[in-house]
Amino acid sequence: MQPVRPGADSTAAWEIARPSRVSALPGVEMAGFRIGGSSAIELRTIPHPAVTVAIEFGDRPFDLHGAVGRTRGDGLAVGLAFSPFQVRAEGVACVQIRLSPPVAQPVLGLPLAELCGGVIALDEVWGRDAARLRERLHHARTWPERFALVDSELSARFAAGRTVDPEVSWAWRQIVSSQGRTRVSDLASGVGWSRQRTWARFGSQIGLTPKRAAMLVRFDRAVHRLVRGHSPARVAADGGYADQSHLYHDVRAFTGVTPATAANEPWLAADDRAWPAAGQLAHGNCY
Repeated sequence: MQPVRPGADSTAAWEIARPSRVSALPGVEMAGFRIGGSSAIELRTIPHPAVTVAIEFGDRPFDLHGAVGRTRGDGLAVGLAFSPFQVRAEGVACVQIRLSPPVAQPVLGLPLAELCGGVIALDEVWGRDAARLRERLHHARTWPERFALVDSELSARFAAGRTVDPEVSWAWRQIVSSQGRTRVSDLASGVGWSRQRTWARFGSQIGLTPKRAAMLVRFDRAVHRLVRGHSPARVAADGGYADQSHLYHDVRAFTGVTPATAANEPWLAADDRAWPAAGQLAHGNCY
C-alpha cells in the first residue's frame, strides 16, 4: 500500500521513518509515517507485491472507501493485487509493514486465499493482541523503539504460525527473481508437481494464481520505471510485455488509470523516502 494525495509536493511535510537495521525476519520491511495537518486528507492506494499491514497508533482510525466498500479501523491487513481504494485519514501516525507472501501467512495466522485482494481489520486476525500492540506503539517514544516492538511481534507470530509449503516459497522466489517472467510450467517442473497442483497450492497459500502473481511483480517494476521517467515503449520492451497496449492493460488493471496518468500523479511521491529500495520485493530480496 503506497500512500498518495493530490499535489506535486504533497508528501513534503510528511514525517517518514525507516529502521536503521533490517528486520530479524526475512521478507519484512517497515516504515513509519506521521502526516499532520488540521484537516482530513485522502490517501489513494495501489497494489504492491507484498501483503500490507498498517497499524495506526495515534487514535485516529483509517476510513476506507471505494472498491473495498466502506470500513473503519486503526489496524488493517491488505491482500495482494487489491483494487485501488481511498483512505481518509486525519493526523495519521502509523507503522506500515510489507510482508512477503510466504511470511505473511504464518504472521497473520490465516491462508492468504482468505484475505485474497481485500482488506481485513487487524483485530479480526490478531484479536486483543492487535489492541495491545497499538497501545505499546502509542506509548513508545521513538521510531526505533516502535520498529523493535513490531519486529518482535512479527517474529513471534512467524515462529508460532504454519509456514507455507517450501515448494510454494520456491515458486514465489522464482516469480520475483525473474521479475514476473517465469512460466507456470517451469515452476511446476522445478518443484516436481503437476501444473494443476502447482496452480492450486500456490493459489491457496499465496492468495493469487502464479500467473496473477507474475503480473503483479511485473507491474510493480514497470510502474516504478514509469515514475522515474522511462518511456512506456522502453518499459514495455524491457519488462516482458508484448507491446505498449499490453503494458497499458496491466497498469490500467492494477491502478485504474493510464500509464501516463500513473507516471505523472504523485502516487509514489513518498516511495523513495519511505521505501528506498522501492520494488525490492520485485528484484529478488524476498523470502
